[in-house]
Amino acid sequence: MNPENDTAIFEVIAKDRLVRQAVTRKSHLLFFHVYLAHYVTYEIAEFQKDIFRITEDQANKLAIIVAFRGSGKSTLVTLSYSLWAMLGIQQKKFVLVVCQTQNQAKQHMTNLKRELESNHLLQSDLGPFKEEGAEWGVSSLVFPQKNARITAVSTEQSIRGLRHNQYRPDLIICDDVEDLASVKTRESRQKTYNWFTGEVIPVGDQPTRTIVVGNLLHDDSLVMHLKRDIDEGQRDGIFKAYPLIDEHEQVLWPGKYPTQEAIDEERRKSGNDVAWQREYLLRIIPTEDQVIHREWIQYYDDLPARKSCYSGIFTGVDLAISERDTADYTAIVSALFYKDEKGFFIYILPNIINKRMGFPDTITKIKEISNANRQTHSSYLLVEEVGYQKAVIDQLLHDSFNVTGVKVNGDKRSRLMSIATMIQTGRIIFPRHGAEELVQQIVGFGAERHDDLVDAFTIIAHHAIQFDEQPPSTIVFVPRTSDRWEEGERNWSPAGYEQFERSGLW
Repeated sequence: MNPENDTAIFEVIAKDRLVRQAVTRKSHLLFFHVYLAHYVTYEIAEFQKDIFRITEDQANKLAIIVAFRGSGKSTLVTLSYSLWAMLGIQQKKFVLVVCQTQNQAKQHMTNLKRELESNHLLQSDLGPFKEEGAEWGVSSLVFPQKNARITAVSTEQSIRGLRHNQYRPDLIICDDVEDLASVKTRESRQKTYNWFTGEVIPVGDQPTRTIVVGNLLHDDSLVMHLKRDIDEGQRDGIFKAYPLIDEHEQVLWPGKYPTQEAIDEERRKSGNDVAWQREYLLRIIPTEDQVIHREWIQYYDDLPARKSCYSGIFTGVDLAISERDTADYTAIVSALFYKDEKGFFIYILPNIINKRMGFPDTITKIKEISNANRQTHSSYLLVEEVGYQKAVIDQLLHDSFNVTGVKVNGDKRSRLMSIATMIQTGRIIFPRHGAEELVQQIVGFGAERHDDLVDAFTIIAHHAIQFDEQPPSTIVFVPRTSDRWEEGERNWSPAGYEQFERSGLW
């Protein structure tokens, strides 16, 4: 049955309640065309049918849907699916809609209430309903005939312990829970992710479905973080992205945008190219002042096998000796210097530290990393030499560690810009796992709240430039005495690799 062509049949369905309920019970697509036909102003697109299929497939307990602005994703999911989930075969009892702000949550419930009040078919088949407020400080619509409830909340509200009678939320819809302001800093993005995993997911039960609907605002936003979780097998679910124009230059909604003129007009309405690329094409466009682009970052899975080409492990340290909440973070980044016939390369190691620490803990952590790194290769510590940080250098020298005080010249941006080519050409290579925070600070430099890892990273990179320019010399590596290593229980690996070996990533 084609909802858009079988007009006569749909007129019959609209007049017969039993027929209407029977044909729409198993099909969200038919439900939409029967009960919400006034929302169909253009011919439905294939990607929208795909969204309907996603909502109908209960095997997907988590679905992430990213679609271009004006695609109708909120209408299809937040409005239509929340209603069909109660009326249709899924028989949901407690639908929880999560918006970013309380005003948005209230507006959603107002829109839903108006739809129910003016839609005679919905009134007949889903009604009566009553509005409830103040309970849990949220807004709800209760449907006694179905023993069901729809509740709208915001990310600002606590949702722990929400129930409708004996039911915990069995359908959770998160609709645009982020905006450009909330994805600006890593802390804010991590806060949203922690809220989702710590508040939203646990509020449901085993059969609960969760659908996240949004746009692409940042490559580390909630939807992209969840995508990585799914891609890496850490979380079950599906991720779907629907740009207005796909990689084959095909328009996904030809019914609404039948010509190039229609596309051009929409593009002019978007205001600027950055908004067009982000909101409609789902592309994250670097800002004009971005120093390092994410697509420049190159990764390795294993360190080079030719250990004769290893020149040692160098650890850059940017100190901030304080545990106060307002203090900067101490940053420690290690890298393997490697030189063969192809050239000189820097392999960033995954034993990265970025945390607030007092003086004793800082000294202990630096020693731990250096001791692990110098099991069979020379380990060099590079510490920025300024102010009180000299005390750390003196302490490490006193304890017989190979440490050098480094004078830092220029501002952070210029130091990062000066090594941009090394990153772009693959002279600096990052581990596929274990350096995510460093990479984010590098590509988000200027927008991220913290950039301490960038300081430690540039200390290493600038030292590498000087190191590579030095004439060749003979270096003899003397392993530390240890029964464990002499017995050959395992091959050497630099600090940070052991935990990844245990996890199966290496």
